[in-house]
Amino acid sequence: MAMEITQFLLAAQSADARVRTEAEASLRQFQEQNLPLFLLSLSVELENNDKPAESRRLAGILLKNSLDAKDSARKDHLVKQWFAIDVALKSQIKELLLRTLGSSALEARHTSAQVIAKVASIEIPQKQWPELVGSLLNNMTQQGSPAHLKQSTLETLGYVCEEISHHDLVQNEVNSVLTAVVQGMNQSENTAEVRLAATKALLNALDFSQTNFENEMERNYIMKMVCETACSKEAEIRQAAFECLVSIASTYYEVLEQYMPTLFELTSNAVKGDEESVALQAIEFWSSICDEEIDRQEYDSPDSGDSSPPHSCFIEKALPHLVQMLLETLLKQEEDQDHDDDVWNISMAGGTCLGLVARTVGDGIVPLVMPFVEKNISSPDWRSREAATYAFGSILEGPTIDKLAPMVAAGLEFLLNATKDGNNHVRDTTAWTLSRIFEFLHSPDSGFSVISPENLPRIVSVLLESIKDVPNVAEKVCGAIYNLAQGYEDSGANSSLLSPYLTEIITHLLAAAERTDGAESKLRGAAYETLNEVVRCSNLSEASSIIAHLLPAIMKKLAETMDLPIISTDDREKQAELQASLCGVLQVIIQKLSGREDTKPIIMQNADDIMRLFLRVFGCHSSSVHEEAMLAIGALAYATGAEFVKYMPELFKYLQMGLQNFEEYQVCSITVGVIGDICRALDEKILPFCDQIMGLLIQNLQSGALHRSVKPPMFSCFGDIALAIGAHFERYVAPAVQIMQGAAQVCAQMDTLDEELMDYANQLRRSIFEAYSGILQGFKDTKAELMMPYAQHLLQFVELVSKDPLRDESVTKAAVAAMGDLADVVGENTKQLFNNFTFFGEFLNECLESEDEDLKVTARWTQGMIARLMHSS
Repeated sequence: MAMEITQFLLAAQSADARVRTEAEASLRQFQEQNLPLFLLSLSVELENNDKPAESRRLAGILLKNSLDAKDSARKDHLVKQWFAIDVALKSQIKELLLRTLGSSALEARHTSAQVIAKVASIEIPQKQWPELVGSLLNNMTQQGSPAHLKQSTLETLGYVCEEISHHDLVQNEVNSVLTAVVQGMNQSENTAEVRLAATKALLNALDFSQTNFENEMERNYIMKMVCETACSKEAEIRQAAFECLVSIASTYYEVLEQYMPTLFELTSNAVKGDEESVALQAIEFWSSICDEEIDRQEYDSPDSGDSSPPHSCFIEKALPHLVQMLLETLLKQEEDQDHDDDVWNISMAGGTCLGLVARTVGDGIVPLVMPFVEKNISSPDWRSREAATYAFGSILEGPTIDKLAPMVAAGLEFLLNATKDGNNHVRDTTAWTLSRIFEFLHSPDSGFSVISPENLPRIVSVLLESIKDVPNVAEKVCGAIYNLAQGYEDSGANSSLLSPYLTEIITHLLAAAERTDGAESKLRGAAYETLNEVVRCSNLSEASSIIAHLLPAIMKKLAETMDLPIISTDDREKQAELQASLCGVLQVIIQKLSGREDTKPIIMQNADDIMRLFLRVFGCHSSSVHEEAMLAIGALAYATGAEFVKYMPELFKYLQMGLQNFEEYQVCSITVGVIGDICRALDEKILPFCDQIMGLLIQNLQSGALHRSVKPPMFSCFGDIALAIGAHFERYVAPAVQIMQGAAQVCAQMDTLDEELMDYANQLRRSIFEAYSGILQGFKDTKAELMMPYAQHLLQFVELVSKDPLRDESVTKAAVAAMGDLADVVGENTKQLFNNFTFFGEFLNECLESEDEDLKVTARWTQGMIARLMHSS
C-alpha cells in the first residue's frame, strides 16, 4: 500500500532551509528503509491529477534518479535494486506510469514517458515487460484516444527506442512501432503536438528500421512522410523532419539515390528561406552526406582487396549548385556574433559544410569558390570581405598542393595586410585562414611550404603585431603561430628557420597569456598551448639557452600563483587553471631539455626546486592542477632517473591520494601512469613503496565503484612494477594473476555488438597481456618457474583472442608478445603446453601477413622463441 508523501515532497522544495533539509532527510530515510514502497508512493503521486504540480514534478525526478545515474557503478547498483523488487509491486508501478500518460498535466506525461523508458532500458534487454510495446500501440489505435495520450505515447516510444538496442525488439514489434509513428506524422489526422512527438520518435526509431529501409515500398512510404513533414507549417516540426533526414543520410546512404532530387530541392529551399533552426539542419544533411563519402573514399584504397561500400558521388553530382548555395550562407553573419565555440549560426554551418565538400571532391571545388573570393575580398562591405576570407580558408584541406599553392602564394600578402582590417570579424577570420594555410601548406620536411626565408620575417612580424589585437583575434593568431612552429618540427639536426625568432615569439606569447582580458575567447589557454608547441618543436641545438632561460621564468610564475588572493570559488578556479597551464609548460620544458645529454644537467640542477613547486601545487587541492602536476612529475622522474628516489617520501602520500581518487577518475588514471614512469626511473629503488602501491591497485581493481576506464592502465602498471623489481614481485604474483584471470573472463563475456564496450574490451585485453609480459620479463633468469602455474591460462586467453575478428591491432601485438615472452622466459617447462595448443601457428602466420611492420617483427621474434623451444632436447 502506497504512503501519502505529498507534504514531504512539497516541504523538500520549501524556501525555508530547515524545513527543506528535514523533508529531504525524511524522503531519503523512506527510500533507504523501503525502496519498493518508496517507488510505488512516488508513482501514485505522479499519476494523481488531484495532486499539486510541484509534488508531482519532484516525484518524477526522484523516480528517474532511482532508476538511472551517469556514474556506471551507481547505475549498476540501481539496476540490481530494481530487479530485487517483488514482481507484483513492479507491475503496479509500471501500470501507474502507463496510466500517467493519459494525464491532463503535460509535465506529468512527459516525466512518465522518461521513467517508462528508463524501466524499459533495464527490463527489455532481459526479455521482461514484453507487453510494453503492445500497451503503447494500443493507446494509438484505440477508438477515440485523446490527442494528448497519443502525443505522450509517441514521446514514450521515442524515448524507449533511444534507451534500448535495436537487437532488443523483434521485427514485428519494429514494424508496429514504425507504423504507429509514421501514422502519427500524418498531417490530416493529427494535431501539431502529436505530429511533433511522432517525428521526434521516428528519429530515435530509425536505427531499428534496417529491414524496413531494405523494402522499397516501405522505404518509399517513410521517405514520403518525412519529406511531407519537412514542409509542415510549424517550424519545430520541419526542424524535427530535417533531423530525421540528417540521420537517414548517414544510416541509409546506400538507398538514397532515387530521393536525391527531392532532397536537394527541400534542403535548398530551407537553406535559402526557412528559419535558422530549420536551415541549420538542412545544411547538416549535406555535411552528413560528405562525412559518409569521405569515409567511403578512405575505405576505398586501391591497395585493399576489400570490396568497398558503394559510393554514389552525391556531392560531385550536386557540386555547382551545392557550392553556390553554401557560399550564399557565408554572407548571413550575425552583426554581433560572439566568437566563442558554443555559438553556431548559418554562416558557420555553411563554412563548415564547404570545408567538408572540399575534402570530399578535392580540386573540383577550387574553380567554383575562387570567383566568389575574388569578387568579395576587397568589397567595402565587411560581410562580403569576411565571407570571401572564410570561403578561402574553408577549402584549404582536400584539394592538392599543386592546385592550392599558386592561389595561396598569390593571396598570402593580401591576407597579411587584412590582419589590419577595420572590422573585428574580418581580422578574426583572416587569422583563422592564416592558421589553416600554415597547417596544410607548410611542411618543409616533405618538400613544400608557402613560407620561405624571404617571407618568414614579414609573417612573424605580422603575427606578433596581431597577437596584441582583441582576444578573439589574438586567440586565432595563437593557432597560426602553433601551426607555423609545428611545420618546423622535423628539421632534425638541421637549422630551423624559426630559431632566430624564438625569443621574440616566446616573449609575445607570455605577454598574451598575462593580459587582463586573457580569459576572454580562451586566449590565455591558447597562448600557453602555443608556447608548449613552440618549445616542443624548436631545434634544441639552437634553442637550448632560450629554453634554459624560460625555465626559471615559468617556475617564478608558478610560485607566484601560490600567493594569489582566494576569496571566491571563481578565484580558486582561476588559480587552478593558471597552475595547470604552467605545470604543462614545465612538463614540455623538462621533456625537451632532458632529451639530450648536454642539456639534461639544466633539469638536474633545478629538479629540487621544480619538485618543491609541484608539491606546493598539490597543496591547492584542485583536480585539474593535480592532473597537470602529476604529468609533469612523470616527466621529471624520466629526466632524473634513479635520483628521483629522494622525492618519494614526500610525494608518496599524493600518489596514494591520486590512486584513491575514484570521484575524479582521470586523476586516478594519470596517477597510475606516473607510477609506471617512476618504476621505469627507479627500478628496484621503488621496492619500499610496492606493498602499498600493489595493495591499492588490487583493491581498486576489485572495486565496483571505480570507473572502468582506469582498470586497463592498472593492469599495465603490474607489468611496470614487475619489470622494476624483478624477482621481488614473487609476493604479489598470485593475487595479481588471479585478478588478471578474472578480468580475462569478463572480456570473454562482453557484448561484442556494443561498440563502446568493445573499445573497452580491447584496452582491457591489451593491458592484461602487457601485465603478463612485464611479470614474465621481470622473472627472467631468476624465478621463471613461478609463472608455470599460469602458463596454461595465458595460452588459453591468447587462443580466445586470436579467434576474435573484432580485436584491435594493438591487442594482437600484445598477445603475440606475451606468448613469445612465455616461451622465452619459462622455456622448456612450457614445451608440452605449446604442443597441446595448435592455434598459434595459424595465428602467427596471420600476423606475419599484416601491414603493420611492428606486429610482423614481434610475430617473427615469437615464432623464433617457440621454434627454439620446440627444437630443444
